[in-house]
Amino acid sequence: MKNAYRQVCLLGLLLLFLPVAVAAQQLTQTIRGKIIDKESQEPLIGATVAILTTNPAMGTSTDVNGTFRLDKVPVGRHTLRISYMGYEEQVLPELLLGSGKELVLTIGLSESFKKLQEVVISAEKQSKGNPLNEMALISSRAISVEETKRYAASLNDPARAALNYAGVGASDDMSNEIVVRGNSPRGVLWRIEGVEVPNPSHFAEEGAAGGAISILSVNMLDNSDFYTGAFPAEYGNALSGIFDIRLRNGNNEKREYAFQAGVLGVDFAAEGPFKKGAKASYLANYRYSTLSLLNKIGVKIAGDATTDFQDFSYKLHIPTAKSGVFSAWGIGGLSQQAQQAKRDPEAWEGYWDRFDRLYKSGMGAAGLNHLFFLGKDDYLETALTISSNYNSNEVDSLSDSFDKTRYHNHRFSYQTARFSTLYNRKINNRHTVRTGLVLSRLAFDAFAESQNKEYQFVKMVEQDGATSMLQGYGQWKYRLSEQLTLNSGLHASYFALNGTAILEPRLGLKWDLRPGQSLSVGVGQHSRHEALSTYFTENPLADGSVVQPNKKLGLSRAAHYVLGYDRLLREDLRLKVETYYQRLYHVPVSTDPNSTFSAINYEDGFTTDTLVNKGTGRNYGVELTVEKFLTNDFYFLFTSSLYDSKYKALDGVARNTRFNGNYIFNFLAGKEFRVGRSKANMIGTNLKFLWAGGNRYTPVDLAASQQKGYPVLFQDQAFALQADDYFRTDVRISYRKNKPKASYVLSLDIQNLTNRLNVHSQSYDRAKGEIVTNHLPGMVPVLNYRIEF
Repeated sequence: MKNAYRQVCLLGLLLLFLPVAVAAQQLTQTIRGKIIDKESQEPLIGATVAILTTNPAMGTSTDVNGTFRLDKVPVGRHTLRISYMGYEEQVLPELLLGSGKELVLTIGLSESFKKLQEVVISAEKQSKGNPLNEMALISSRAISVEETKRYAASLNDPARAALNYAGVGASDDMSNEIVVRGNSPRGVLWRIEGVEVPNPSHFAEEGAAGGAISILSVNMLDNSDFYTGAFPAEYGNALSGIFDIRLRNGNNEKREYAFQAGVLGVDFAAEGPFKKGAKASYLANYRYSTLSLLNKIGVKIAGDATTDFQDFSYKLHIPTAKSGVFSAWGIGGLSQQAQQAKRDPEAWEGYWDRFDRLYKSGMGAAGLNHLFFLGKDDYLETALTISSNYNSNEVDSLSDSFDKTRYHNHRFSYQTARFSTLYNRKINNRHTVRTGLVLSRLAFDAFAESQNKEYQFVKMVEQDGATSMLQGYGQWKYRLSEQLTLNSGLHASYFALNGTAILEPRLGLKWDLRPGQSLSVGVGQHSRHEALSTYFTENPLADGSVVQPNKKLGLSRAAHYVLGYDRLLREDLRLKVETYYQRLYHVPVSTDPNSTFSAINYEDGFTTDTLVNKGTGRNYGVELTVEKFLTNDFYFLFTSSLYDSKYKALDGVARNTRFNGNYIFNFLAGKEFRVGRSKANMIGTNLKFLWAGGNRYTPVDLAASQQKGYPVLFQDQAFALQADDYFRTDVRISYRKNKPKASYVLSLDIQNLTNRLNVHSQSYDRAKGEIVTNHLPGMVPVLNYRIEF
C-alpha cells in the first residue's frame, strides 16, 4: 500500500496546485425547464421563476406549455424561487450551473389548501430532501444527482450515497449493497422509470441486491426517491428499502456531450434533439473499464484477478401533440473477473490459494413508457418492459502438478416481462387518487453443482420454467385540513407458482404543527418473494428421483410502524427524528428443529435446505438526522442510528441477525471555494467519518473442523460474535474549471483514507488447519477527469 499512498499524495498535490486564474470575462449559461402541478402533471401557465442569487435579479414566467427559459445566467451556484397563484411556493437552493451544460429542470408545485390563496415565501417552504412522490409522507427522501456526485467516496453511485442516510449501513466496503434498519440487503427493491428491475450492479452475486460498481451512470440520472420503511401502496415486492430511480430526458434544444476518464474506466455521454426545432430528444451513455489500473498503483481489490466491465444506457423522449408522451429507455451491463492461482505450490499458503475462478455476470432492462393526459386533472401512465440478469461461476482446484478438478459450477439466469399501468386523478386540492396494476412473467434457468463437505461432487439444482405474479394497488391522498394530510391505500399480490395471495393495508399521516415543523406516522404490511432458485431447489431421494421441497414456500412478510418528527431550525438547517418497529413473519427457515438457518440472514447465494415459512424477526430503533443544506458554500450532514435486530428460527431462540451492528454514526461536511479572477471556478473539499458496530458472525468449532477436515460452526451460537467497531474516513477533492464552451472537473475520491483494515469475519482455513481473520479492503483511491461540452 506504500505505492498507493505515494500516488494519493501526488494526486492530491496536483489538485491543490492547479492554476486557478482565468481571463476576467463573464461566463454564462442557460437555466430552463417546465413547471407542473405535482399531483396532476399538468403544466402551469404563468408561474414565476426568479433567481435569488444574481445582481441584478433575474426572472421570467412560464408560457402556455409551462416552460421557462433564463439565458445568460452567470455560472456558479444559484437559488431559484418558483411561485404560482394558489400554489405553495418552492425554493431550490444552491443549484450548480456550469458553462459546459444547460441546467434543465422539471419542477412540481403542490396546490395550496385554500385554492386561490397566494402563499408568501418563507424559510419553511424549502423542499430540500423531500421525496418527489407526493404520496410519500415518512421514511423517504430525494437523492439528488448533485449530492451523488459530491459526497465523499460515493463514486457517482446512488446506493453508496444512500449509505450516508440514517438507518442505512453497509455489509461490505467493496459492495454497494445496503442494510436498511437491520434487514437483509435482499429486501431492497430497485425500480427504474416506475418499474421493478433486476439489481443494476456489476459483479452481482446470485440473489444479491448490490455489487461492486453500479451500472447506473450519473450522466443518465435524474433526482430520485429512496425509502427506508412504511412504503406507499404503489410499491410492492419490497421488505426493507426502495430505490425509485428516474432517468432524465436529454436536452431537446442543444447537443451536449460529457467525457470522463479515471481509475474505474472511461465513459462517454451524448444528448440532444433528434432534429433542430423538434421536441423529441435522445440521451445515451457508454462506459468501459478495466480495474487492473488499480492493481498498477498497488491497490489490489480483487487480488491479482483480471477484472473488466462495460455498460450502456439510453433514453428517448418523444412528446406528441395529441397522443401523449412516449419514452423508450434501456440499461445493461456485463462484468467478468478471472483469477488464476499462482503456478507455484510453495506460494499456496491458504486453502483458497490453489483455486482458479472465472466469474461472469450481466444485467439488462428495456422499457417503453407512455404518459397520456385524459383531461386537465388526470393521466394514465403505461409501461411494457423486459429484463434479464445472469451470473455464472466456475471454480477449479489445482493439484501440485496443476491438474484441474472441478470444485464448483453454477449458471443462473432470469428473464422477466412486465406490463404496468397507473391511473392518477387529482379530484381537487384536497383529494388525489391513484390506482394501478402490474403483471409480471418470471422465467428462470438454474443449474448448480459443487463439492459437498465430504468432497463429493453433487448436483444441487437443474431446472428451468416460468411463473407469474400479479400486483394491484389503490391509494388516496386526502388533505383533511391545512395542517393534516392522510395517505391511505391497499396493495394486493398474487404469486401464481403456489397460489399465495396477500392483501397489505398501508397508512400515512402527516400533521404540520406549525410552518416548518411536522409530525408523521406510517404503518403498513409488506412482502417479497425469494429468488426463484430458492423455490426450485432439488433434493435427491434414495431411488434416484428428486423432489422440490420449497415449491410451496410463501412470501416473506413484514409489518412496519414508524413515527417521525421533522423541523426546520432555520432556513438551511433541518432536524429529523424517526423511531420505528418492524415485525417480520412468514420468514423461510430450515425445517430442521436444531438448525439456526433463516432467510433473514441472507446476503447472497442460494440454499439447498428444505424451508418452511415459520421464522420470525423484529427490528426496532431510533434515527437522528441534522442536516445543513449547502448554503454559503458549506454543508454538513450528521446521522445516527441506534437499533436492534433479532430473529428466531424453528428452535424459537431469539438471536442477533447477521446485520445487527446496533449503532451507526455518520458525519459529512464539505466546503467550496470560488477561485479565479471572475470566481467562475471552484475547488470542492468533502470529508466523511463513519463509526459503526462490527459485523456479526458465527464462531468456528476449531477442534471439530480439524477432525472433519472442513469448517464446522457452533450452530447453537449463530451470530453470537461481533467484530471490533468499524471506522472509516473518506475524502473527496475536486476542481471545476469553467471555460466559454466547456467545463472541466478533476476529482480524487479516497475511500478509507487511514488504510484501516476493518474486520469482516473469521473462518476456518483447511490448508492451515486454523482460524483466520478476514479483513475488509484498505485504502482505495479513485481519480477522475471529466469534460462537459
